[in-house]
Amino acid sequence: MFDLKGKVAVVTGASSGLGVQLATAFARQGADLVLLARRVERLEELADKLRDEYGVKVLPVRCDVTSTEDINAAAKSCEEKFGRCDILLNCAGSSKDKGVLEMNDEEWDFTIATDETSVFKMTRAFAALMKKYKYGRIINIASMYGLVGNTEIHTVAYHASKGAVVNFTRAVAAELATDGITCNAICPGYFETELTKAVLDTPRFQEFAKTHVPMQRYGQLGELDAAAVFLASKEASYVTGAILPVDGGYTCV
Repeated sequence: MFDLKGKVAVVTGASSGLGVQLATAFARQGADLVLLARRVERLEELADKLRDEYGVKVLPVRCDVTSTEDINAAAKSCEEKFGRCDILLNCAGSSKDKGVLEMNDEEWDFTIATDETSVFKMTRAFAALMKKYKYGRIINIASMYGLVGNTEIHTVAYHASKGAVVNFTRAVAAELATDGITCNAICPGYFETELTKAVLDTPRFQEFAKTHVPMQRYGQLGELDAAAVFLASKEASYVTGAILPVDGGYTCV
């Protein structure tokens, strides 16, 4: 089960963090890849690694996910190289962390464009390609912060954008259900990446995790892979519109 050989997966945000982890998980299952991010030199390094380790085909493409022109060009490159797109993982994101009283318009617009509007633009471009073949798996990386508020970090635009991604997922799932395309969202909790490790390893956060996360720790390398691989698989053909927290129990209490 969950063999992705012969499938083509497009991964945004593939130059760092969860994008690298999940692209690697797909390659491990045999999927060919289109890697999208702005830092093309990092994409090329990852592409070489995945080709060598897993023998898959990899196309790195520089793409700013807030740019309609870049996204459309990436979709064209994907079709020219592979003929189709089977899996889309919307993983790119960034955030300006401020509270509602402190956040200015530019910080709000940046976060919404990167974390919400980009998911719409990517889905529009690549779902059109999926529809030609009546098959597709769209997976949106939202956040547990798209399901609940929090008292630890003031990040109102991030909450808003990820909450929008959650319901965007449901809307797309309903719209494309008869086209052989599923659309689901994963809501990660606190996960270690190169950007978060320094914060997660502090005594202050360790104490926070013990009191707020039932498993009393943050997510570790590989613990998000199974959710993404499952939702990307042909076996998940009757799963659509699902919102899956992978958060150590944070949102269950």
